Amino acid sequence: MLDPRRFDASAELVEREGLDEDAIDEIVDLFHALRRWHRASEAHSEASRRFMNLNENDMRAIRFVLATSRDGTIVTSTMLAEHLGITGPSVTKMLDRLERGGHIRRESHPTDRRALSIVVTETTRATARDSVGRDHTRRFAIAARMSSEERRAATRFLEELAALPILEHGEPAAAASLPGDGRAA
Repeated sequence: MLDPRRFDASAELVEREGLDEDAIDEIVDLFHALRRWHRASEAHSEASRRFMNLNENDMRAIRFVLATSRDGTIVTSTMLAEHLGITGPSVTKMLDRLERGGHIRRESHPTDRRALSIVVTETTRATARDSVGRDHTRRFAIAARMSSEERRAATRFLEELAALPILEHGEPAAAASLPGDGRAA
């Protein structure tokens, strides 16, 4: 985030009423930290994809199958297509590629003769645990060191950011309100 005192000196865009210089510094620092986290998260994901020789959608598919099958749910290509938001033929091509790469197996569905279940191979499961799993473990440890109040504040902040509507550029400023406070963005 650019410092609003510099890019919006007249306060036309960013409401700063009631905020002193220290509060603005904290907000700017928070957004700089969020940007650094976003870049670091992308770099971690890219490193895991490179290590596992997968593209982003392939990695999302592997994570979905791993997470969904943990509770005994049988994953099908239809479920995977819905989760990824892709067509049946696209998921078939992806599964063909993942199977050739030794990442998944297609097995007979135990209750539906017309369907196949998707299973992650043990090698890919171990590789995912050793790469992505280690990253998750390190992030979990950071959250565990925070107080309950800090975790709730961080969660509230991230949830409110995630709830912001996507702005269609060119729409009137009045249509771009913030959740919960009625002010224009």
